[in-house]
Amino acid sequence: MKALRLNEPGKFEFFQAPEPAAPQAGEALVRVLRTGICGTDLHAYRGKQPFFTYPRILGHELGVEVLALGAGTPGATVQPGDVCCVEPFLNCGKCPACRRGKTNCCESLKTLGVHIDGAMQERYVLPAHKLHKPASALRPEQLATVEPLCIGSHAVWRAQPEAGDSLLVIGAGPIGLAVVEASRALGIEPVLAEVSDSRLGFCARQVKLRTVDARRDVKEQLRALLGGELPRVVVDCTGNKQSMEACFELVAHGGKVVFVGIHLGDLSFYNPNYHAREITLLSSRNATAEDFRRVLDNLATGRSSSDYWLAGSTAPEDVPAEFPKWLDVEAGIIKPVINWEA
Repeated sequence: MKALRLNEPGKFEFFQAPEPAAPQAGEALVRVLRTGICGTDLHAYRGKQPFFTYPRILGHELGVEVLALGAGTPGATVQPGDVCCVEPFLNCGKCPACRRGKTNCCESLKTLGVHIDGAMQERYVLPAHKLHKPASALRPEQLATVEPLCIGSHAVWRAQPEAGDSLLVIGAGPIGLAVVEASRALGIEPVLAEVSDSRLGFCARQVKLRTVDARRDVKEQLRALLGGELPRVVVDCTGNKQSMEACFELVAHGGKVVFVGIHLGDLSFYNPNYHAREITLLSSRNATAEDFRRVLDNLATGRSSSDYWLAGSTAPEDVPAEFPKWLDVEAGIIKPVINWEA
């Protein structure tokens, strides 16, 4: 079967992989229909992804069709023929985090395409309970955007914004836009900060967002948009040290800062400012099954959309040549998708 493997930074290989083993009890064999390309994949290609070793088959943003269930799979909520999205975070179910429902930060978590080989291949075996079937039909490419939408949903859930709260999203990549969608589903119209001219224009025109240019005085621009105040919630999706440290100056007194992006190093802040504002600092990692249910419901009811992310798809054999183009932010490509039916 067709597959893609990242052998080392900057070097993809398109190859014929062996068929997966038959699914066991509790497992499902799926046909991969679409694989979304995410920031994790881009970082791995650049050699800057933490918790990562090479070679690795990437792929965890998925739209799949169930082909078969292992004999004796208990309480299966999907059946052969169902088209689903995938919760790619494999947790132990036993550690203190899992027992408290925080499966997204399991002590022995393994994410598809990061810690173990993922689904940039035609067929794959998964735990059946990690498949989520939408209540109403979604296109395969839409299903491949559910996982990043869940990352945004979890970040907003972590912040627990209240009615009337102002919210700043920093970074207009897919995760920043997922935070926008999760905020809007709660009736909160966020402001977005970005350094890229093309993404600022895209967000203003296509997403109808209020935007601020992060290369200028962000605090001044925010006060102009928010009636002289600063936002009560700031969600940073950049993973950029300078941006993340600046958040402590941009949030209102008594506000919350959520870090979604990861910086590979230390961060620092001025403690008197942090203490005087009584800032709540939160990290947000991955997503839970509840986030998947929430996002699928938002898509089904029209409270959220990812259609504007999508701009065609790429055949697997073309990925090695096309992938370097997806690194260019100014190219205007939000969500590349691999079409395994091509």
